[in-house]
Amino acid sequence: MYSEMFKPESDLRRQKIQTALRNAKADALLLVDNADLYYVAGRVFCGYAYIPVEGEMLCFVRRPVGLKGDNVVYIRKPEQIAEELRSRGVALPSCLLLEGDTLSFNEYNRLAAIFPDSKVSGEGTALIRQVRAVKTPYEIAKIRQSAAMHDTMYRRIPKYYAEGMTDIEFAIELEHAARQHGSLGIFRIFGHNMEIYMGNVLVGENADNPSPYDFAMGGAGLDTSLPVSCNGTAIRRGQTVMVDMNGNFTGYMSDLSRVFSVGSVSDKARRVHGVSIRIQEAVAAMARPGVAAADLYHCAAEIAKEEHVEEYFMGHRQKAGFIGHGVGIEVNELPVIAPRSRDVLQEGMVIALEPKFVLPEIGAVGVENTFLVTADGMEKLTTCTEDIVRLD
Repeated sequence: MYSEMFKPESDLRRQKIQTALRNAKADALLLVDNADLYYVAGRVFCGYAYIPVEGEMLCFVRRPVGLKGDNVVYIRKPEQIAEELRSRGVALPSCLLLEGDTLSFNEYNRLAAIFPDSKVSGEGTALIRQVRAVKTPYEIAKIRQSAAMHDTMYRRIPKYYAEGMTDIEFAIELEHAARQHGSLGIFRIFGHNMEIYMGNVLVGENADNPSPYDFAMGGAGLDTSLPVSCNGTAIRRGQTVMVDMNGNFTGYMSDLSRVFSVGSVSDKARRVHGVSIRIQEAVAAMARPGVAAADLYHCAAEIAKEEHVEEYFMGHRQKAGFIGHGVGIEVNELPVIAPRSRDVLQEGMVIALEPKFVLPEIGAVGVENTFLVTADGMEKLTTCTEDIVRLD
């Protein structure tokens, strides 16, 4: 059942969850969301993972057929979960946590009704996201592998450009290249109505088009059904091309943005791009276990103000309210580097820092890199050049 994941790794994750359950004074956690199922079982399946505060996890599976393991129980409907627990002599939980942030209203109520004598809470999402925020050595190795493959693909980006391209033509070439380099394609993202395809390619003024999503950069998109990223803009001299493409090569994400141009960009663009690099370096130097995420944001915002570029910081017409976020199975995990964040850095967190700017008539500038929080500070996992690179 555990796919490529070794049993000791699954046990370590289960123990982390059980510690969190004890701290929350809860008896069990029932998971349905694909990202959470992958975290606890090492594979996605249609069904439910039941983790009691003591004992082994049980996977209640509807599809696919043929999964093996002592912890696998095939069911037709979720009501059989309680029946199976009773048949095994397992006490039903007095307090059960569900994924209140990702379950539909109907599914939440159906699962809650299975345990009529239990106190049911939707705090399961918060608990599992806190647990997933601190990566195991196995997970860190997966993210390192994704980061290395992501880096290799980015170093070759100029070769995919041809004169006269539009942003969508360039994006298609980069999506093709990402798949050739091993990208799994899917871009898992947490949050209600958060959608994106394989990433963003933003050319010139399109970077200033507001999006309905809480992204650092928006873009008008090609259709109102997906209003983000490319909109058919021609790549012209003097404008910037920001590439923020999918880094899912192993089931675990890395996040990486770089800026390109055809011909030279203005001195203003280069100066503000340099401010982004300065902010990243200052935040990375400050970040270590025990540091508040909000303090990191304020450090970044203060530098933007000192450099008199706060008007363009994290957007121009519409601003994002953060400069970084956790990455892992999903691209926007905890911690969130935002002014009102209550998150505190811990060793083993993996964070994407993205202090970006949008300059009218020029486009987006700035960098984004993936960092590992170590006992001694931040280790940068994505290392390709941070300069504005010419495509021609």
